[in-house]
Amino acid sequence: MNQSRRSFIQKSLIAGAGLSVINPMTMQAMPRKSTMKLGLVTYQWGKDWDLPTLIAKCEKAGFMGVELRTEHAHGVEASLSQKERLEVKKRFADSAVTCVGYGSNFDYHHVDQDRVKKNIQDTIEYLKLCKDIGATGVKVKPNGIPTEVPREKTIAQIAASLNEVGKAAKDLGQVVRVEVHGNVSQEIPNMKAIFDQVTEKSVKMCWNCNDQDLLPPGLEANFNSVKKYLGDTVHIRELNVGEYPYQQLIDLFVGMKYDGWILLEARTTPADRIAAMKEQLDIFNKMIGA
Repeated sequence: MNQSRRSFIQKSLIAGAGLSVINPMTMQAMPRKSTMKLGLVTYQWGKDWDLPTLIAKCEKAGFMGVELRTEHAHGVEASLSQKERLEVKKRFADSAVTCVGYGSNFDYHHVDQDRVKKNIQDTIEYLKLCKDIGATGVKVKPNGIPTEVPREKTIAQIAASLNEVGKAAKDLGQVVRVEVHGNVSQEIPNMKAIFDQVTEKSVKMCWNCNDQDLLPPGLEANFNSVKKYLGDTVHIRELNVGEYPYQQLIDLFVGMKYDGWILLEARTTPADRIAAMKEQLDIFNKMIGA
């Protein structure tokens, strides 16, 4: 028994000594590994492409996922027949591109309760659409905090609405992705206040890279305050435009071993969108390895 114990200690010391002589520069040079994937929100760069063109362009640029924005040229809407939905599903299945989900404008902050109810009903219809086309969820958002009612009332109303659509999403095997969005509502403490009242596990937060993320106490603290609520999608803008600290954000996601979709919601109008997409993919990969 003593001999076995001694042998174990000796091997442990040798192993420890070996680790101690590893060159720190070699360790620093080792590229980081991440399972995060870059995809496209069709907000600007894909808004005028029909579905076959959109898929082909994404394949050419190396973007392997797409969030279909509402009312764009690809025309994937709840009005599609069951046959048309199956055709959309097959088109993606036959390609290298994943239909991540649907980007809607549904929101639940309104004072008009009939409008809130309609948005809830429409969200559920688009969750059904996503299930039929092989996607995994619908993006929704708060679009502000009305000033004519107490903020706490609106926050509770948004959370209750999210719980309602979240129950439907659970039954359909879908996710409700809540974009950090809207005047005042996009401030991280207010998004946290909403999610502190969300009980449905199928409702997740979609980080949106707003300037408000940088408000005191700063990006890292704000990020950590809602990290547990983050889902499988993140919206970014062009990684080489503006002052947003994207490298720091990527570091935070790598640090938590995030394995979701980083979706480019571009705002610029480049002459060659394919070249611009390839440039963004290259920057993204370099940031992950940095």
